[in-house]
Amino acid sequence: MPSKIEDYALIGDCHTAALVGRDGSIDWLCWPRFDSSACFAALLGTADNGRWQIAPAAEPVSVRRAYRKDTLVLETEFETPEGTVVLIDFMPLRDNTADLVRLVQGKRGAVPMRMHMTLRFDYGLSIPWVRKLQDGSGIQAVSGPDKVALRTPVSLSGVGLSTVAEFTVHEGETVPFIMTHVESHHSVPRSIDPQAALRQTTRYWQAWASRCVAGGPWADAVRRSLITLKALTYSPTGGLVAAPTTSLPEQLGGVRNWDYRYCWLRDATLTLLALMNAGYFSEAAEWRQWLERAAAGSPEQMQIMYGLAGERRLAEWEVDWLAGYESSRPVRIGNNAVGQLQLDVYGEVLDAMYQARVGGLSQDDTSWALQCALVSHLEKIWRLPDEGIWEVRNGRQHFTYSKVMAWVAFDRAIKTAETFGLDGPLEHWRAVRDEIHDDVCRHGFDAKRGSFVQSYGSHELDASLLMIPEVGFLPPSDPRVQGTLQAIREDLMTDGLVQRYRSHHAADGLPAGEGVFLACSFWMVDNLVMQGRRDEAQQLFEHLLSLRNDVGLLAEEYDTVHRRQVGNFPQAFSHIALVHAALRLSGDRGESVMQREDEPAQVSSLHEA
Repeated sequence: MPSKIEDYALIGDCHTAALVGRDGSIDWLCWPRFDSSACFAALLGTADNGRWQIAPAAEPVSVRRAYRKDTLVLETEFETPEGTVVLIDFMPLRDNTADLVRLVQGKRGAVPMRMHMTLRFDYGLSIPWVRKLQDGSGIQAVSGPDKVALRTPVSLSGVGLSTVAEFTVHEGETVPFIMTHVESHHSVPRSIDPQAALRQTTRYWQAWASRCVAGGPWADAVRRSLITLKALTYSPTGGLVAAPTTSLPEQLGGVRNWDYRYCWLRDATLTLLALMNAGYFSEAAEWRQWLERAAAGSPEQMQIMYGLAGERRLAEWEVDWLAGYESSRPVRIGNNAVGQLQLDVYGEVLDAMYQARVGGLSQDDTSWALQCALVSHLEKIWRLPDEGIWEVRNGRQHFTYSKVMAWVAFDRAIKTAETFGLDGPLEHWRAVRDEIHDDVCRHGFDAKRGSFVQSYGSHELDASLLMIPEVGFLPPSDPRVQGTLQAIREDLMTDGLVQRYRSHHAADGLPAGEGVFLACSFWMVDNLVMQGRRDEAQQLFEHLLSLRNDVGLLAEEYDTVHRRQVGNFPQAFSHIALVHAALRLSGDRGESVMQREDEPAQVSSLHEA
């Protein structure tokens, strides 16, 4: 059985990432990209589907782990009756090769250790051909397009289609294991110096983290979330994956299992604001450029998500040879939501481009033309039903949030033209903006409940309605906003956390039941601050922080019954929402903060846009 989701930590090189368990086992790794097939897939199956464990031969007395301060270098300390060892795991930032380094460091005594590696390419299916490296430094494994080399001074043996080793680490010793991936038609490159790579990787992450300008009492949590977001960025293009995993269930044993190793347009505005408000303008510019490249072309063909380099074909299929995480099936590769109509993404794209201008990010000549084309197309389709923010699979509806974000698209186009002196049919856009606003207020508001509702004609609530004051559709003081907040607190809160909607109503076309979507609870924190209820907001925020695992990571959802994290892990949207809530509580959103002299001014918060 794989570990609990919260028992994993993330290491990565801004091309891909691996999940390392508290037991010293790497149970998930896709090489060479986040969306490549996995060579370690025990996370979604069994050990026979691929894993790499290094751990004491005897059951440890205790296990402690932490990242080196402000890095993605993971240190796991095993204490045993014979002594103490530290397992150091990291992935060096790439030059020409992709490497994963594991260092076993003796801290006290002499500790017998075991290494067990089972390589299985193609998501745990393909058994590679393994042979020794010519220089005697280790082994190489080949299957189809993939080649992996493992180098170590420890003697390796083949047992039952796996590679194993037994060795003892003494105090003061360090035993390295270096795994390298290349395309199978290439020669195995020279081995890297593991100690030099450790120093370089540590320096890189600490230098990157030092650029963070966010202060306040939660600065450490903010930096850890920002490091996680950086780790989920595909460096060659600037695209940000929603998560490095696929098919970790939203309900244990259920079918709500999706592939999140792609880039969603919906993340655009919140990601830009989080990066810029924390001082990361170059990363924000790279994400904005990815966004513009992905959305470029015919507005009718804009998708809600793309591949890491802007790929459009993300066909969904099922991996029938994997049992699924804790029998949660099917295991899905690809995501059919790519073909859905989700009107809200137009608002998020236009808002992101507006915020980028406000933040001082440079624009090219085509940016405004693209925005005008998107608004023109949205005018033709905003009255249509869609699948909405939650990507329902039971048919389109007139989702209130989708219409609100259509309003945002026109509002931000107007503000962009007004603020930066750009040409556009402003009077016409204002008329459409007013029409959408009136439509939402007439059809998306339930006067009897005193609340906005999930979709036109429905009586159900939706946590996405918490974004209404955030995006400036109505001010926080509006009675309809306050009524919506109160209704959501009464109807959608479970164990102090906010559900995105009542899934038992089968409103999304899937079997009932899921965890609480963590980003929604952070949105509640934002709303409470906007209402002046800072004590309540801080209490909820501290509760949310307590749900992080021991190394500060959050999945997509939290199961309040089993007290476990569920969903893909770590989830970018959860960490983006954490950063925003922390900055708002600290007073760093929409207000002046410390910044580098060569950086643009602080951008506004969403509800002040």
